[in-house]
Amino acid sequence: MTKITNPEFQKLHKNFVNELESKNRSESTVIAYSKDIEQLLGYFEERGVNDLKKITIDDLEEFKEEMSKRGYTPKSVSRKINSTRTFFRYLLENQVINENPGDKLAHPMFEVKPPRVLTEMEYRALRDVSRVDTRLYSIIEVLLQTGIRIGELAALKLEDLRTSKDGNVHYLYVRPIGNNSPRKVPLNKSAHQAIQEYLKIRPESEDDTLFITKNGRPLLVRNIRTTIDKAFEKAGIKNEKVNDLRNTFIAHHLANNVSLVTVSKLVGHKRLSTTEKYLNLINRGSKEDSASKLKEL
Repeated sequence: MTKITNPEFQKLHKNFVNELESKNRSESTVIAYSKDIEQLLGYFEERGVNDLKKITIDDLEEFKEEMSKRGYTPKSVSRKINSTRTFFRYLLENQVINENPGDKLAHPMFEVKPPRVLTEMEYRALRDVSRVDTRLYSIIEVLLQTGIRIGELAALKLEDLRTSKDGNVHYLYVRPIGNNSPRKVPLNKSAHQAIQEYLKIRPESEDDTLFITKNGRPLLVRNIRTTIDKAFEKAGIKNEKVNDLRNTFIAHHLANNVSLVTVSKLVGHKRLSTTEKYLNLINRGSKEDSASKLKEL
């Protein structure tokens, strides 16, 4: 990827990233958008374009085609288009450009694969290999048993571990990230116990982030993702992503006849239609069979 050398482009790139951070966009989004726009600006710099006001929709279409030629998948190109459109809206809002060609940039067509759900054998294997690491086991249990996003998990504070007034219900207070609203998510016995075991060995730290490093610093999303990816590999689970733990939570609850509305609220979906797509996974077999396969979750 070509590095930006144009001072004006460097400044715009930095300010754009700062804007994303100020809006509490997730760490993964900020990193991805930052790399995408660095690539975009580097592309134009290579072609001697130093005035963003002169960029047209044709220029952006050429960039899109170049990304495809470089071997990026349609899904990756689509994400770069999202980054590009967001960047050009930022430029327009800050009067760097007079017109926004980014709004006319179309996404490539690509097949959306159904959400992947871990099989009973897979999530048992994942748990087994993670038990040797109390912190990792706690992280996996929280993701698997609550369905929260990895960014939400990384943002958890000690004070977000809460108990009902009667002391009978343990739950997480999930903080708002980006456009996501805050919510309360119940902790079942397995997740609550895993967290309590982790707290026993959690290093002393002035930082109140729940999951921290051995040096007492917050565990970042990329660190969590890397650690879980290694656990997947050790467990022999292929073609997986961290988000599959969230998918498994959703499928499990729908298979056990928890209402769409309830599941949608638990996982923080903005639209009920997002939760509905998981019904196809359940309907491939009977709900009774699906619930049986997931009952040990």
